[in-house]
Amino acid sequence: MKFVKIDFKTFLALVRYFVLDEHTEELYGQIKQVLEDKVDSLARHELYTQSKTAETEQEREQARQKYLDAAGIHRDFRY
Repeated sequence: MKFVKIDFKTFLALVRYFVLDEHTEELYGQIKQVLEDKVDSLARHELYTQSKTAETEQEREQARQKYLDAAGIHRDFRY
């Protein structure tokens, strides 16, 4: 099982929202943004891992290009 780390501020926001039932738009927006950023980060990490560990050179190159696209690296700066 893998673990995902979050910062303490986000943890407290989750506790306030789900345990203490503080359902405010501000708190919801904060939690949503942090979780979306975390999912994007995990997806980029998975693509990077695939770009290094795929079985064939073609699969590695496809994963590398997807990673660079997801990371926002401009095509002119790629090797």
